[in-house]
Amino acid sequence: MAEKRDYYEVLGVERNADADTIKKAYRKAAIKYHPDKNPGDKEAEDKFKEAAEAYDVLSNDDKRARYDRFGHAGMNGAGGAGGFGGFSGGGFSMEDIFEQFGDIFGGAFGGGFGGFGGGRSRQPRQSRGSDIRVTVKLSLKEIAEGVTKKLKINKTVACSKCGGTGAKDSASYATCSRCNGSGYIVTVQDSFFGRMQTQSVCPECHGTGKVIKNKCEQCGGEGTERGQEVIEVNIPKGVAEGMALTVRGRGNAARQGGVNGDLIVVIEEEHNPELVRDGNDLAHTLNITVTTAILGGEVEVPTIEGRVRIKIAPGTHAGKVLRIRGKGLPDVNGRGRGDIKVLVDITIPGELTKEERSLIEKLAEQPNFKQPEKVENQNILERMKSFFRG
Repeated sequence: MAEKRDYYEVLGVERNADADTIKKAYRKAAIKYHPDKNPGDKEAEDKFKEAAEAYDVLSNDDKRARYDRFGHAGMNGAGGAGGFGGFSGGGFSMEDIFEQFGDIFGGAFGGGFGGFGGGRSRQPRQSRGSDIRVTVKLSLKEIAEGVTKKLKINKTVACSKCGGTGAKDSASYATCSRCNGSGYIVTVQDSFFGRMQTQSVCPECHGTGKVIKNKCEQCGGEGTERGQEVIEVNIPKGVAEGMALTVRGRGNAARQGGVNGDLIVVIEEEHNPELVRDGNDLAHTLNITVTTAILGGEVEVPTIEGRVRIKIAPGTHAGKVLRIRGKGLPDVNGRGRGDIKVLVDITIPGELTKEERSLIEKLAEQPNFKQPEKVENQNILERMKSFFRG
C-alpha cells in the first residue's frame, strides 16, 4: 500500500495556513479533479478523494492539532474493530464527500456540486448519531507493545423491536408530502439583487424524504434505545498522552436507521514511579553510593521489560547521564525506538557511626580527596539541559 502523502502537500499550503487559505486550496483541487471534468479517470478520482480527506482533517481544529502532533497515526490508529481510518479510509463514498463539503463550491457544477453528472438532484439526507468520547489508561508496557482493549460502552443502540427504523412495520412509511420525498425544500425570495433561491433540509422529515405513519411502540418512532456494547479497540505501539483514535461507526446510533456516530478513544498514560516519559525516550534517576561512584561497579535499573544490570565506571560524578539504547518506547509512526536515559545521583549518608566517621576523616586527608584549587562551576540550568540532551 502506498504511503499517504502529507495533507499540507496534498492541498499545496504551508503548515501555518489559515482556514480560509485551506478552504480555497481544497476548492481549487476538488474542481480540478472533479469526476464531471475527468470522466472515467481513476487517478483523478483518487486525487479528488485525497483532497477531501486532507480538507476533512485540516479544516477541523481538533483533527488538525492531532495531525500536526502525531501525523497520519493520529488520524487512523491501527485498524481496530469498527475501523480506525481517515476520511476515505473510513468507508466514505463520493456521495459522502459531496454531502459533507459540497456547499463550499457554489454553482461550480450546475447542480450545486451535489453529485455526479452536474445537475443530478441531491439524495435524501440521513441522520447521524453523536460521537462518544472515552479515556483509556495505558501502562508503559502497553504503550510499548500495543494492546487490544475491550471497552464496555453505554450508548444508544438500534431499537431491538423495529431494528432501528422507528416504524411499526414496512407498510408504515409514506413519502413526505412537504418535500415530495427529496428531503429538501426550495424557497424562492425576491430581494434587492433579484430573485434568490435557497435549498434547506425539510423540517417535516428531517431530510429523509419519508415520514412514519405508524411508529414503533417500543421506541416511539425514534429507532433507538439505551443499551451497552462491548467494543474491541486495537491501540498501536507508541501512542502518547492526549492522542485520540477514532473508531468509525461505533458511537451512538442515529434516529430512524441513520449513520452511527464515532467512538473517540483518548489516551491517558498511567504514572510509573521509576520511569518518566520524554518523547520516545524514558528517564530514570539512579541513586548510587559514594563508594560505587568512586570504585565503579554494577547496579540494576528498571526497563519496560524488567530490570537489567549496567556498569558504573570508576569516578562517576553526580549528574552524569548514561544511555541504554533501544529500550525506550517505539515511535508511533514506526521510526525506531527511543532509549532509556539514566541520570546518576549519589546518595550521601546522613548519619555515621564512630568507625565510619574515623575512616572518612582519614580518607579526607589523602591527596585525591582534598578540595581542588579550581572547580568548574556548572549551574543547575546547564545541568538540566545536558540531561535532556542526554
